[in-house]
Amino acid sequence: MSCWQTIQDYGLRSIGYGERLLPRSDFTLCEQFTLIGSGMLWNVYFGVLALICGFFLAVAIACAKNARSGWLRRPANWFILIFRGSPLFIQFFLAYETFVLLPKVGIDINLGFVELTAETRWLTRAWMGALIVLFLNTAAYSAEIFYGALRSIPKGDVEAADAYGMTGWKRFRRVIFPTMLRLAWPAYTNEAIFLFHATTLVFFSGFPAWQQRGDALYYANYFADKTFNPFIPYPILAGYFILLTLLIIGLFGLANRHLNRHLPGARPKLRLRPQIIR
Repeated sequence: MSCWQTIQDYGLRSIGYGERLLPRSDFTLCEQFTLIGSGMLWNVYFGVLALICGFFLAVAIACAKNARSGWLRRPANWFILIFRGSPLFIQFFLAYETFVLLPKVGIDINLGFVELTAETRWLTRAWMGALIVLFLNTAAYSAEIFYGALRSIPKGDVEAADAYGMTGWKRFRRVIFPTMLRLAWPAYTNEAIFLFHATTLVFFSGFPAWQQRGDALYYANYFADKTFNPFIPYPILAGYFILLTLLIIGLFGLANRHLNRHLPGARPKLRLRPQIIR
């Protein structure tokens, strides 16, 4: 079988397209690269959705923690403490055990004029249950980053906004929020990298891989068990994550330059000055 045929057969296997049976013997480098790369689709899925959803929740929690009202500040503090203070693996385990205890037929919600049944079976699947855990975990870490940025906003910026007559939502949208992002973005970039690396813990959590459609670590572990040689699949997996990390750094770097485009020296121009004539 050619490498191109292997890519066609196994390139999208992790999401249910292509050959159903995994190779059993005579593993080639192409098969290992292809299947581990196929599993990376799930790691990207977990990381991207958790990062996007967690961003908005983190901003809300950071604002709540920075609020004067204790009714907003205390729940935000407890949320951050719980998810930052406990290991992510324990969160996976407790979440799975909690979701298993829910009724399999769903939870009935009586709204008075109509009764709805909330489906709960999908919570025990990795594609949703593990995503919820990652989403809450990154929201807690990101909220602390954004809170620190909120506390570091120069008072002169807020006073200038007040002088222009900006109040409430307009002041937050035009002054506070952009300044918070500029201050928090380098640390938030590290959190994004850590989040994508943390997606490998889904393999060790209680959420099962359905029909052998697991993430990248699932396939790397499969090849390591079959060949008794971990020094090929795991370095391949590490290489994929290094490439993913470089991609994240590049994308977040572009966003950082956009956020700081108004600052002098934010985008230095390359000037070629050959020393030919002195």
